[in-house]
Amino acid sequence: MSPEHQKALLSHGELHQFNQGSEAFPAGTWGEQLHIILSGDAGLKDTSRNQTHPLRTGEHFGAGVTKLELVQNTQVIAITDLMLISIDVSVLHEFLENEPALAPFFPLPLKQPPRQSNTHTHHESDMFNVSLGDVINPPITIGLNATAQEAAQLMRQHGVSSVMLIDRGALTGVVTDRDLRNRVVAEGLPLTTPLHQIATRNLLTLNTDAAAFEAMLLMARHNIHHVPVMQGTAIAGVVTASDLNRQNDLSAVYMTRDIHDQKHLEGLVKISHKLRPLQQHLAASHASAYTTGHVITTLTDAFTTRLIQLAEKEFGPPPVPYLWVAAGSQARNEQTAKSDQDNCMILDDSYDESAHGAYFRALTQSVCDGLDACGYVHCPGEMMAMTDKWRQTLSVWRNYFWDWVHKPEPMSLMLSSVFFDMRPVYGATELMDALRVEMLNNTKGNTLFLGHMVSNAQKLRPPLGLFGGISLIRRGEHAGTVDLKHNGLAPIVDLARIYALAGGLSEVNTHDRLEKAASSGEVSEQSARDLRDALEFLSTLRIQHQTDRMLAGLEANNYLALHELSNFERSHLKDAFGVIQSLQTVLGQRYHF
Repeated sequence: MSPEHQKALLSHGELHQFNQGSEAFPAGTWGEQLHIILSGDAGLKDTSRNQTHPLRTGEHFGAGVTKLELVQNTQVIAITDLMLISIDVSVLHEFLENEPALAPFFPLPLKQPPRQSNTHTHHESDMFNVSLGDVINPPITIGLNATAQEAAQLMRQHGVSSVMLIDRGALTGVVTDRDLRNRVVAEGLPLTTPLHQIATRNLLTLNTDAAAFEAMLLMARHNIHHVPVMQGTAIAGVVTASDLNRQNDLSAVYMTRDIHDQKHLEGLVKISHKLRPLQQHLAASHASAYTTGHVITTLTDAFTTRLIQLAEKEFGPPPVPYLWVAAGSQARNEQTAKSDQDNCMILDDSYDESAHGAYFRALTQSVCDGLDACGYVHCPGEMMAMTDKWRQTLSVWRNYFWDWVHKPEPMSLMLSSVFFDMRPVYGATELMDALRVEMLNNTKGNTLFLGHMVSNAQKLRPPLGLFGGISLIRRGEHAGTVDLKHNGLAPIVDLARIYALAGGLSEVNTHDRLEKAASSGEVSEQSARDLRDALEFLSTLRIQHQTDRMLAGLEANNYLALHELSNFERSHLKDAFGVIQSLQTVLGQRYHF
């Protein structure tokens, strides 16, 4: 920017001075103005990572140059005595209308969302950042032997939709208004029916310090609408779907309820069109990448479950027990709105191909095609339950894993990177329990297998050049970009998987694996923390990049151009890649690769 333009812009600003070491702006407060440093040095301090990005005299930050999600977690500090000028976004917008040639200096949108003017977004942001203790309603309690009529009268009196059953001071059950309709009125039972006959007794509860989004996920996964919230062993309150999602048609809870209500594939396809707007909404709400992955994957599980139920209704009950298993990113709870399907099926050993094969071929074909219709495209490598090889009995799966561990050939290692990330979705979960225990017993401390896994993982490297700069793709359709998935996230996923297999850890989610690996000594606390930070940062960049492309009417992808980033983000990106490169080297040295 020329001195003349800078002078014209500065004439509309407000001057601020700060002493060395003081806080210039708290996190979340400086994104609606452009700030230009006139003298001294400032620092953008990421409070979640305890990292500081320095800014020098003449540099600028804030509106038009810094993404909102960074503003939320970053405070501005005065590294030296600091003088800067702050210009309101409305003034900056008017200035750029008169000087359009200067627009490239401010690549981000200038019109920021008004604070709290959109209650929908504000409410969703709260859901990801507050604990259940802050949003629960006081519990309405009743005795175990009270009648259905007394429960209905108590609900009406307090304007609630559930009562908590208490016996000897302990929570023993829940009765909701739906229970009264479905289990009493619809069944023709008398109003004097004791509540212990109609209550839900196997309760799913959370503690008061759990995040509100955890209640949303619990409701979505189990298709329930009330969650008792505990303080230790005592009932502290109850949270309902309505509490979390009022006036919100982009709620995972409501979407899951709609999914379970659908009778035909066409209805599921219609709901699936909300997945991309949901991801956009989560990004706008500053939900963490960890949260976003869990929310999106919960909906994938719901689509899968409903498609299986519809297939069972069409083809009849299964002739032998089976388990539908998610693999890859779905198993790890790390999906985005752009994901293909990786799944398989474990059949009980009583399965007989001649007697039962036609049934399971039809069912798996129906489900996989249904997922494809809902936007989860068929796996290019055919790693799906509709492929005969990946629809096998428990005994065959045991042999698969034994071969992969004890005969670590290139194909075995590739398959291990997919199928060692497995999670049950629907059916006889006990089929996987025994398989997982056996699998981890075979990998724990198995240096030969783990060494080959490390060697295979080293093929995906972070894009850092000889002198530490970020290397871009040189040729082809995505020239000039960085592949966030294969050169950023995949190496972290590989590292976490190796730590888990080496330690015999059952966790599947990458963040959870790193956390457990640190507590078990497979990796140092500091290294695990650095990798978790890198994972969250790269995942957030990927989600935001995909969201920006979807909003622009483009196909979501994983290829990020550096000009999309601020200087602050570029610095963090290089740091994240450096962490990955360093720990890949450490692991290679441990296993002599």
